[in-house]
Amino acid sequence: MLKSAHSGSFSLSEPIMTVSNPRAPLRLNIGFIVHQGIGYSREFDFNVPKLPLPPDQELRDLTGTARFTRTPQGLLAQVKMRATLYTDCGRCLTTFPQPLDIDFTELYAFAQKFATESGLILPDDGNIDLEPLVREYMLLEVPLNPLCKPDCKGICPICGGNLNEEVCDHEAEVIDPRLAALKTLLKK
Repeated sequence: MLKSAHSGSFSLSEPIMTVSNPRAPLRLNIGFIVHQGIGYSREFDFNVPKLPLPPDQELRDLTGTARFTRTPQGLLAQVKMRATLYTDCGRCLTTFPQPLDIDFTELYAFAQKFATESGLILPDDGNIDLEPLVREYMLLEVPLNPLCKPDCKGICPICGGNLNEEVCDHEAEVIDPRLAALKTLLKK
C-alpha cells in the first residue's frame, strides 16, 4: 500500500511507504533505490499486529519506520521500532507486557569489500528481510530479569503466593533442627 514516494532530506513531513504484507511483514523490495543517486532515501512505515519470535515468543503491536539511503558503498538502513513482548516477571512469575524500543543503523553493502562487521550484503533480487535484525535487536532489549513493576514483592518462599496480591502470615523463621544448636552459639 503506497502512500507516496519522495526523495530528499530526512524530515517528519516527508511522505512514506506503508508496508502491508501479512506473510512477510518486514520484507521490502528496495532494489529501485540502488539505481538512484547517492543521498536518495525512502522511508517505510510498519504496523504489524503480531510477529513470531521462535521458538516460543511473539512481539505484539510492532510499529516503526525504516529509512533506506543510497550511499556509495550500499544502502544504509536506519530503523526505529517499538513493540510489546509478553514475558514473565522475574520475582512474582506473572505474565506482563514488556515494552521494547529499538533504534539501529546497518549497512547493506553492494559488495563484500564494503561490508561492515555485521556482514550484510544487498541480495541480488533487491529484497531485504528486516525480520532477523529486528528479532535480534528486540531480544537484546529484553531485560535479564524483567519486572512487572519496580517494587514487585515477588512470591512467598513458604507457600508460593504472589505477595503483590496477598499477605502471608507464616512464621518468619523455620530452622532446620539439625542446625538449631548452632543458633544458640549466636546468642552467646
